[in-house]
Amino acid sequence: MSTIVAAPATEPKPLYTSLFVQVLAALILGIILGVTVPDFAIGLKILSDAFLKLISMIVAPIVFCVVVHGIAGAGDLKKVGRVGVKALVYFEVMTTVALVVGLLLAYIFGPGHGMNIDPSALDAKALNSYADNAHKLQGGGIGAFLLNVIPSTSFDALSRNDVLQVLFFAVLFGVGLALVGGEKGKLVTSIIDAASTVLFRVMGLIVRVAPLGVLGAVAYTVGKYGVGSLKQLVSLVMLFYISVGIFVLGVLGGVMALAGINILKFLAYLREELTIVLATASSDAVLPQIMKKLERMGVKDSVVGLVIPTGYSFNLDAFSIYLTLAVVFIAQATNTPLSFGDLLLVLGVSLITSKGAHGVPGSAIVILAATLNAVPSIPAIGLVLVLSVDWFIGMARALGNLVGNCVATVVVAAWEGDLDRAKATQVLDGGEMVDVTAG
Repeated sequence: MSTIVAAPATEPKPLYTSLFVQVLAALILGIILGVTVPDFAIGLKILSDAFLKLISMIVAPIVFCVVVHGIAGAGDLKKVGRVGVKALVYFEVMTTVALVVGLLLAYIFGPGHGMNIDPSALDAKALNSYADNAHKLQGGGIGAFLLNVIPSTSFDALSRNDVLQVLFFAVLFGVGLALVGGEKGKLVTSIIDAASTVLFRVMGLIVRVAPLGVLGAVAYTVGKYGVGSLKQLVSLVMLFYISVGIFVLGVLGGVMALAGINILKFLAYLREELTIVLATASSDAVLPQIMKKLERMGVKDSVVGLVIPTGYSFNLDAFSIYLTLAVVFIAQATNTPLSFGDLLLVLGVSLITSKGAHGVPGSAIVILAATLNAVPSIPAIGLVLVLSVDWFIGMARALGNLVGNCVATVVVAAWEGDLDRAKATQVLDGGEMVDVTAG
């Protein structure tokens, strides 16, 4: 479905043609516009919205084609099942570690201590805008979550860009295609392969306007919230960024080392995508490019097709850190004591609620509310405290989630023996150039 582009022997292209340089320049320009002409900068949000809509338009069909092609091409359905089980085991382990990291750092640094917030003085109206989405996470439990994985119709899942439901249908379709086999199976597989090639070419065209999307997102954020918007809760924001950094470089870096991959080289390889995610606070914006890059560095396409889409709902490492960190922060800010039993309850509930984060507008606040409902001693109205900085936290949250999913894909591939280590080393060392806009 894709090819490796060999690095040319001639002089390198000018820096301004690099997507990373373009995105970085857009990010800096967005900050400048947000500070100097905030009213104009806020109006640039249309650029970010348009870019994200373009990406959303193509994510679901790409996920479907990649997953179906991966399963049908794997040939051995037992292998597909084995990869799926290994991925889920890895997800649960890493999610638990992330929850514990958030909990420990919140207790060590105590970002909420000294705020002495009176819950009765907080404005509950600030949460009204999230009420429409709360029903998606209330009163259902595990059963409702599992039922929601099954789409009403396959076309409904595709039209709503519900990645988990698209994944579910794609897995069933891929298994059915593998079982059919023969000439009919090969015909359908070739059609899906051809469709995915066209979709990746379209994605390459869309990626070229990523700098405009970044410009709009950053300009809007700085213009609307300003530099002073972080003053009251700067300790929470800084601690969360530090927590994500510790988790990525420490925990994920250690896991990658076991797989024989240097985490710093891996992050450098994904620098364009990470910059886009940081600016737009959305990991959806780079899902197709990420899948392509992982394949081109030596990860088998069947592993990429299964692990990445599944991880978008089941492996939200940075979101998990945020859940426990925010719960303890709210408890500290409102002077609410937490028993050891309360902490265990928060951990257990977070393992479930974190799985429903992707695809729900305002999901961070809504799911945090669902988590707090399990601990009645903590006033849920304390959510108001984190609303003003949720966008800034969301940038690191999306970034950490994306890195966690990419690492998960590499680790599962190495675990399964589906990682070409020689190619991965060559690509990460810069021996081969990967152009995400090439299609």
